[in-house]
Amino acid sequence: MSANPPTLHLVCGKIAAGKSTLTAELGRHPATVAVAEDDWLAQLYPGEQTSLADYVRNSSRLRAVMGPHVVALLRAGVSVVLDFPANTLASRAWMRGLFEAAQVPHRLHHLDVSDEICKARLRARNDGGRHAFTVTDEEFDLFTSYFVAPTPEEGFDVIVHQP
Repeated sequence: MSANPPTLHLVCGKIAAGKSTLTAELGRHPATVAVAEDDWLAQLYPGEQTSLADYVRNSSRLRAVMGPHVVALLRAGVSVVLDFPANTLASRAWMRGLFEAAQVPHRLHHLDVSDEICKARLRARNDGGRHAFTVTDEEFDLFTSYFVAPTPEEGFDVIVHQP
């Protein structure tokens, strides 16, 4: 067995917690590919994501096609950094299915960042205009209302990141 087996890296954190920054950093490791949900959604559904319902629909479509691809990459010996939010029990269950199907280790990176810091970062990100999606404070609050931090009972290999 390799000293560095292929690993599925997952990220959990509120909007603007730093998930994409961390996944980009992790994706620079050898034999590793990062897959960013926001990039795919922006390209596949331009102008079609204006509500939580749109996100849920489009993200579900993307997960249906991306899941088997991620498993294939892992089985081929490539580590994957999945920049999809592991922010709910259901999303983490889907992700668990990926690393279990590929029979590889995983790491769940939990970015534990306060709402205040996230909102400040979000406003700066919105002002910068470089992100695929602009999110209001109200949308942040709506998405955050569904956020569930991982618990030890879920059995993930969690690494906590704090600012």
